[in-house]
Amino acid sequence: MSYGIFQDFYNSSWSFNGNQSSTGVIGTTFNGIVYISMPLLFAALAKRYASRRKSAALAGSALTCLSYLLAAFSTDAWQLIATQGMLSAIGSGLIYAACTLSLGEWFSTGNRALAYGLTLSSKNIVGSACPFLLQYLLMHHGYKTTLLIWSALTLLTSLAAILLMPSSTPHSPTSTTNHHPSPSIPWHFLKHRTFYIYSLAILLQSSGYGLPQTYLTTYAHSTGALNPTSATLLLTLFNLPGILSSSFFGWLSDIHDKFSSQQQQHTARRTTTSSSSSSSAPSLRSALTTPISTTLLSSLSTSLSAFLLWGLAPRSNLALLVLFSVIFGFFAGGYSGTWAGVVSEMEGEAAAHNESLDSGVVYGLLNGARGLGYVVGGLVGLALLAAGQEKSDSLVSGGNGYATEYWAVILFTGISTVFGGAGVFIGGGKMWRKMRVMMDF
Repeated sequence: MSYGIFQDFYNSSWSFNGNQSSTGVIGTTFNGIVYISMPLLFAALAKRYASRRKSAALAGSALTCLSYLLAAFSTDAWQLIATQGMLSAIGSGLIYAACTLSLGEWFSTGNRALAYGLTLSSKNIVGSACPFLLQYLLMHHGYKTTLLIWSALTLLTSLAAILLMPSSTPHSPTSTTNHHPSPSIPWHFLKHRTFYIYSLAILLQSSGYGLPQTYLTTYAHSTGALNPTSATLLLTLFNLPGILSSSFFGWLSDIHDKFSSQQQQHTARRTTTSSSSSSSAPSLRSALTTPISTTLLSSLSTSLSAFLLWGLAPRSNLALLVLFSVIFGFFAGGYSGTWAGVVSEMEGEAAAHNESLDSGVVYGLLNGARGLGYVVGGLVGLALLAAGQEKSDSLVSGGNGYATEYWAVILFTGISTVFGGAGVFIGGGKMWRKMRVMMDF
């Protein structure tokens, strides 16, 4: 989440062989590989190799540490991509999958979405604190020393977290809908459209989400109005709101589950008009906190901030760029906090069809959709930036983001994130009708 600092450093102090612009894919490639590997890792560690999760996490820690050591001694652009972008992603994916599966089983009921949200918030804490640390190290100690220090910090912090992982997992009543779970993974959910609708929405949203993380500091620095410290502040403010938003959207998903249970109880008892009116409040609140509602809230707010604040903000106006960083970071950062609600909805769908569902595997596949989005966004971002550089000189002179070489990147960010919510709204007709039924009670 702090790769933008390295990208800005590469732009201003390039000393490697190869094309400097190719380093723009490192951040999105890292995110893409981490998330794309999730379906395979979650499927393997969910049942068959569940007892080896801690070993997998330790191996991931070693790989991540090694990747930064190798990156410190890289001399070519392709080596940076292979180490910072690929090898470190494989190691990080092993750590993430092992820890997340254990978390989902220990918080399998009640506050599971909030637990996921709090965990996701931790990455925003790192993303908020590390930009200034990395900038200081790069400016005063150079690239090689910075990566050596980062490698040591990664090893120490990951080992401390892995040692706290439980060696065994409790019985998870929601990981499957029957009382005698099979050792094999149930794939019945692939027959239902719900999984595909949300997966496509996540892919679209993620393809735009990663671009400001990569290019915002470079954009702010290249306009000439912001110094490196101010540009770093933007990345920090981009990550900082996610500390709250991931937990907030997770909390919304949890209260939806609670209100849905209340609605079922009220509906069962509803025999008079008075009892009908007493059930309207929880029904309305349940409708407003469905995965559809929270996904739309996150996506539309994210898109509007890109179109209006990044695109229309005067280049030299730090205040509006700060506002963009905060709003975009809050709503886009909270998007993944809705996934536990998606899993809960699919668990309810599986129960209605008397089918089994492994929630860990589903969560891993949703992460895989995000990974594809990151990779697509990274590749498209390079092409859009190149196109913007070719046409920016012919644009009508103006003082906002649309008059810079980043105009196409800004438009793609806004369009892809809005479709991340609109896809659920349009494609999920059955789910939308269900939400309206909730509001009618």
